[in-house]
Amino acid sequence: MPSADTPYPLDQLYSEHHGWLFGWLRRKLRCPHNAADLAQDTFVRILASRDALLSMREPRAFLSTTARRLLIDRARRQQIEQAYLAELALAAEALEGHQSPEQVHITLQALEQIAFLLEGLQPKAREAFVSYYLDELSQPQIAERLQISTRMVRKYLAQALVHCHRSMDYAEP
Repeated sequence: MPSADTPYPLDQLYSEHHGWLFGWLRRKLRCPHNAADLAQDTFVRILASRDALLSMREPRAFLSTTARRLLIDRARRQQIEQAYLAELALAAEALEGHQSPEQVHITLQALEQIAFLLEGLQPKAREAFVSYYLDELSQPQIAERLQISTRMVRKYLAQALVHCHRSMDYAEP
């Protein structure tokens, strides 16, 4: 064992205690891969702290204390990761059924095209068309809303379709 003035040789610390630390961590973690990673992290942490090698009196106690602290850090990090993943899952659930920005853009473009095609149409014919094809109201519901007969609703729908067809013919090159 080194004296108080000389640092504990890292190669000696590693060769004499790595097997013990790995076994201790493997029992705690019940996973040899995680135990190997944490044992390595423990020695890296000690290597980063030159003072640790100078003040080390009981290597196993020092190694186990360092490893415990790393275990606590790891558990905290896993809790944060789990909370983050849970929040991501909740956000994904909340977004289900909502359109993506691309879908919203395509929808807006289609609505602009419909609005362009309906220009020049009588207001009641335009409202009947929008109510029937976009709002998905029935013809009797539209008749009630516009205070007209269902026969007039059918006439307005036919006018709107003919108007859109003609507008599209003029729009094509």
